[in-house]
Amino acid sequence: MEAFETYQTPLSSRYASKEMSYLFSPAKRFYTWRKLWLNLARAEKQLGLPISDEALKQMEDNLHLTPEQFEIAAVEEKKRRHDVMAHVHTFGTVAPAAAGIIHLGATSCYVTDNADLIFLREGLTFLIRSLSALISRLSAFAAQYRDLPTLGFTHFQPAQLTTVGKRATLWIQELLWDLRNLKRVRDDLGFRGVKGTTGTQASFLALFDGDHDKVEELDSLVTKLSGFEYAYPVTSQTYSRKIDADVLAPLASLGATAHKIATDIRLLANLKEIEEPFESTQIGSSAMAYKRNPMRSERVCSLSRHLMVLHQNALMTSSVQWFERTLDDSANRRITLPEAFLTADIVLSTLQNISEGLVVYPKVIARRIAQELPFMATENVIMAIVKKGGDRQEAHEKIRVLSHEAAHQVKQLGLENDLIDRIRKDAYFDPIMAELDSLLDPASFIGRAPEQVDAFLKGWVVPALADKESADAIRGGGKVELAV
Repeated sequence: MEAFETYQTPLSSRYASKEMSYLFSPAKRFYTWRKLWLNLARAEKQLGLPISDEALKQMEDNLHLTPEQFEIAAVEEKKRRHDVMAHVHTFGTVAPAAAGIIHLGATSCYVTDNADLIFLREGLTFLIRSLSALISRLSAFAAQYRDLPTLGFTHFQPAQLTTVGKRATLWIQELLWDLRNLKRVRDDLGFRGVKGTTGTQASFLALFDGDHDKVEELDSLVTKLSGFEYAYPVTSQTYSRKIDADVLAPLASLGATAHKIATDIRLLANLKEIEEPFESTQIGSSAMAYKRNPMRSERVCSLSRHLMVLHQNALMTSSVQWFERTLDDSANRRITLPEAFLTADIVLSTLQNISEGLVVYPKVIARRIAQELPFMATENVIMAIVKKGGDRQEAHEKIRVLSHEAAHQVKQLGLENDLIDRIRKDAYFDPIMAELDSLLDPASFIGRAPEQVDAFLKGWVVPALADKESADAIRGGGKVELAV
C-alpha cells in the first residue's frame, strides 16, 4: 500500500462532507507536515540557527504536494519503510536549499502528532458548526409544534399527554450538552510542540549549545506559529494518547444522543405519527411496495453505535502505551481517529436532513389520543362530579365499572374506546354533561408543555447559538440533501 493510501477511509467516499473528508485526506496531512517543518525552520532561524531566507522561501512555495511528489513519496516509503523520512526526502526535492535543515532536531512525532492535534481541533470545529445547525433546525420544529398535544409514553406504554414540540426539546437539550462538550474539549486541546525523541528536548538543547532558554522559546514560538495557545508541558515521544480518549468521549456521547433521537423517530414512524423525509420515487422495500422504512434514522442508529464503540478503542490504546511510547498505536489511530470524525459528521448531516423534512400527522396523533384519553380523563370526571355535590367513592365505582366495560370492547372485541359514550348514557353523570367536552379537551392535559418549550428555546437555545461561530454555521448550513 502506498504512503498516501494509508490515510484513506471508505466512510469519506459517499456521505461525509467535503470539508471533513479533506481534513483527513493525504493532501491535507502532508501539507500540514510541510507547514510544521516550515514553522520549525522559521523559529530555529529566529533563534539564531544558520537557515537561509531562500530555504524558507522554497519551503513556503511548495507546501502543497503535486501528484508527482506523491509518487516520489510512495517510492521512497517503499524503499525506506518510513513515511516521515520519505516525505522529508520528497520535500527536499522541491526545496533543495532547505534539504539539509528540514526536520532539524525533530523526531517523527513532531509532524505526526502535532498534525493530529491540528486535525482534532479542526474536526471538532466542523462538528460544532454542524451541531449548531442541527439544533437550530430542531428548535424551529419544536417551536412550530409547541402546543400540539400527543400521547406521552413511559415504558413505551401510554402515559400522560405531552406535546410534539416538548418531546423535541428533550432531544435538543441533549444536543446542547453535546455542543458544550465538543467546545470544551476543543478549547482545551494543546500542542505537542518540539519535545524531541523521548520528550526531553535533548536534540534541541544540543542545537542551541546547551541554552535552555532558547529551547523553551523554540517550543513556544513553534506552538504559536501553529496556532495554539499552549503546548503540553511534558510529553514522551508522543502526546499522551489519553488526549485521543478525551476527544472521542464527547463524540461517543453525541452518538448516544443521536441514537436516542433516531430511535424515537423510528418508533413514531411505526405509530404513523411522525415520519422522516421520504422521496416521491424512493423505494422502501424490494418486495413490499407499500413500505416507508425509516432508512435515514436507521442509518443514524447504525453509525452511532460504531461511533460509541470507537471511544473504547481509544481508551484501550491509551492504556497500553509502554513508557515513552510503542508503535502499536499508530496503525490503530490512523483508522480510529478519522473514522470517529467522519462518522460523527455523517450522523449530524443525516440528522439535519431528517430534521428539515420531518412530516407530522396531527390526525393520526389525535386519533391515538382519543383512544387513550377517556381513561386518563376519569379523574377529571370524578372531581367534576364531586364539585357538583356527588360522592367521590360512588363516582369512582361508577367510573371503574364503565372503564372495565370499555376496556373489554377495546381488548377483547377490537373495537374503539367507547367510555365517553357510556358516561353520556349514564344518568348519574347528567350534572356534568355540559362540561364533558371541556373535561376531555387534550389541551387541558398537556400542563405547561407549551410554556416549557418557549422558555427553553429562549433561555437555553438562543444563548447557546448566539456566538458568531454558531450563528455563521446556522446561516450557512443550508438544506442538507442526502442519497437515500
